[in-house]
Amino acid sequence: MKYRYISDSHTHSRCSFDGSDSVVMMCEKAANMGLYSLTVTDHCECNEYFKENVRDAMSASILEVSKARALYNSRLRVYIGIELGQPTQDLQASQDALSLTEYDFVLGSLHNLKGEQDFYFLEYTPETAPKLLERYFDEMLELVKLNNFDSLSHMTYPLRYICGNSGLKINLDDYADKIDEILTLLIENRRALEVNTSGLRQIIGKTLPDDTIVNRFRELGGKYVTLGSDAHRWGDIGSGIEDGLNLLFQCGFTHFTVFEKREPHFLPIL
Repeated sequence: MKYRYISDSHTHSRCSFDGSDSVVMMCEKAANMGLYSLTVTDHCECNEYFKENVRDAMSASILEVSKARALYNSRLRVYIGIELGQPTQDLQASQDALSLTEYDFVLGSLHNLKGEQDFYFLEYTPETAPKLLERYFDEMLELVKLNNFDSLSHMTYPLRYICGNSGLKINLDDYADKIDEILTLLIENRRALEVNTSGLRQIIGKTLPDDTIVNRFRELGGKYVTLGSDAHRWGDIGSGIEDGLNLLFQCGFTHFTVFEKREPHFLPIL
């Protein structure tokens, strides 16, 4: 590998509703690849927390990661994480989920708008897509104001489906003010921006967000950036992380961030 510190800070095990493999299988792949660290961030959809047994799934994830950490102690740094989805849609759920253990890392995510399905299930037209994106960035700003996470995950998540699957054209310049407001507040709160590499293996063919927003984050003074494959199976562990490091370097970053006990630690890109 070109880089010394390859770290994947966004992954899902079988404890996520859409994951397939055990934490041990994921760690074995990461260790064999020579990764520096692996953070397991199983889904915690707060809007479904009290009705879909999400709490039990998170407890199972915490147990699996704790066991794997002991097993791989000499070969791989294994961190306990959580992807906190839609925390503003159920504040009690988000508080309860964060109290389950002492996490190393918390991702903040927005997969669906209030009263809507996940963006994956929606249908898009040139008329509806811009309106949904307006609502998305407004609700994302609410999430950033809540400020109960460490890194903002896949900031341009809807584009995976609007531009990728549906093939529509979106000009993010139309949302520049909203995006700047989100990025500025992240910086003021000393929170990280995630470069999610899942788009590189999907139809959209770009990181989420891409270099335009990552570069803008740096221009505004952003320092903390995390990298995640968003792997849902062992075969995708570490996928695209080296490309993500290339992107960060091209945008002017010299370090990326890994969280341990919710404290940011800089690691050199080169």
